Amino acid sequence: MARLLDGRCVIVTGAGTGLGRAYAHACAAHGANVVVNDVDEQAALAVVEELTATGGHAVAEPGSVGSWSTAARLADTAQRRFGRLDGLVANAGVTHHAAPWEEDESQLRRIVEINVLGVQFCAIHAMRAMLRQGTGGSIVTVVSGSRFGIPGMSAYGATKGAVAAMTAGWALECAPAGIRVNAISPLARTGMAAIDARPDRPALGAPEDVAPAVVALLSDATRDVTGRIFRFDGTRLGLYAPEALSTVADEESRAAAGRAASIARTLARLAGAAVDTE
Repeated sequence: MARLLDGRCVIVTGAGTGLGRAYAHACAAHGANVVVNDVDEQAALAVVEELTATGGHAVAEPGSVGSWSTAARLADTAQRRFGRLDGLVANAGVTHHAAPWEEDESQLRRIVEINVLGVQFCAIHAMRAMLRQGTGGSIVTVVSGSRFGIPGMSAYGATKGAVAAMTAGWALECAPAGIRVNAISPLARTGMAAIDARPDRPALGAPEDVAPAVVALLSDATRDVTGRIFRFDGTRLGLYAPEALSTVADEESRAAAGRAASIARTLARLAGAAVDTE
């Protein structure tokens, strides 16, 4: 097997279980030195033991990514222990199911702190380390189909929509420095996926089946790929098209008094609905 990450150093957040653990194992198998982060210290240490037992090089750096100091420590540890930082997999996240009117302040603050600020904090410190290094790098964020709407997951979907927006913006800003930023929308059998127990949901594969896509995005094999969002379930690989704006009607010449009604009819027609605006 060709080792795509030989000599590199990669941080994986939320790597104590599930997809994060699978990403850490896959990176180590491809020759990367891995900084294993998880809010559960024992879980992070256990993954490090697993990696070193198979000949890998890894170090645990536990803590919540919602802490600015933890995020800074991750980048510092990578450079101090392994002499460099080449990749970040911003995988850590939390979710819960609730109707929007059932949310409370503590739940909303927690999900935004981890899923949005935690990704920002880790990416900012990784970018700073990569800029100082001057050799570029790759950042992989994690999004979800919930950003398009899943009942009970509006708060989680909002955070993943924010991550998608950050991915696009960072890709543009980091490109001159050779830092690539892409996102993966993974589908796998994990504890978090079990929360979304829709009866029509297809059977999910193991986290290890999804991990090769993350290795590919961290490697030089995708050095010309940035600002993209990929969907992978271990078998089917898809690419979300960049957002595009299409003109659906010319409203400029219409009288102001009737413009809202005209636009309402156009929007309803596009949505396949009927509306009475008379």
